[in-house]
Amino acid sequence: MKGILGRKVGMTQVNTKDGRQIPVTVVEVEPNVVMQVKTNEANGYNAIQLGVFEKKEKNASKAEIGNAKKANTTPKRFLKEIRDYEGTYNVGDAVTVEVFENGDVVDVTGTSKGKGFQGVIKRHNQSRGPMGHGSHYHRRPGSMGTMLPKRVLKGKALPGHMGNETVTIQNLEVIEVNAAENYMLISGNVPGAKNSLVLIKTAVKNNRKKDVKEIIEYEVETVVDAVETEVQNTEVVEEVVAEEVAAVETNEVEAKEEDK
Repeated sequence: MKGILGRKVGMTQVNTKDGRQIPVTVVEVEPNVVMQVKTNEANGYNAIQLGVFEKKEKNASKAEIGNAKKANTTPKRFLKEIRDYEGTYNVGDAVTVEVFENGDVVDVTGTSKGKGFQGVIKRHNQSRGPMGHGSHYHRRPGSMGTMLPKRVLKGKALPGHMGNETVTIQNLEVIEVNAAENYMLISGNVPGAKNSLVLIKTAVKNNRKKDVKEIIEYEVETVVDAVETEVQNTEVVEEVVAEEVAAVETNEVEAKEEDK
């Protein structure tokens, strides 16, 4: 299994050469540092612990500082274990966004947006009652059950805290991997708010064939490029005008000589 930690930036869309428009989520993926390597012999299972995004040393505990020094790096804000990883890693190695390729299918795990205390209509998508005069049932939870067993059964949809839960969206496709700028584009939406941490791992229920999308890339013209283009066009126009003026003067001179 492959995996890496990243930060959700936001959403956009890309166009493919076959005429499709795909909504994508931009995930910033800085190089992850291998903080620990766990083995069957020492720990009972195989895993690597990844760390990403620096944390000030004054905010880190002594254990975190000592663990970071073993990996020859600074304390990290986020740590996560990847079990049954592919390949061989040592403490201090860097795992970059290139661990994934275009067309890979992944599962993305993040923390959903917190909504606070909400009622059953928003939290469980229930329908409301009549809103006319005389109705005493508008947005309430509804029946709590029959006379027996004289208690509220487990699992009853009631008002309560909504969101701020660990959510995994499965079988999302990697549209583009950009190692130069440390980001990747993942099809669809991923859980969490902007700038929240996400864990990207190889999909566990994938049975699809790899389908690499060819994205249309656009060149962004800067102000400097536009000014240079205008200057070049102006120079060309001046050269053409100068040639025309010279031709007219030559024709006038020849005409005067013929008159003589």
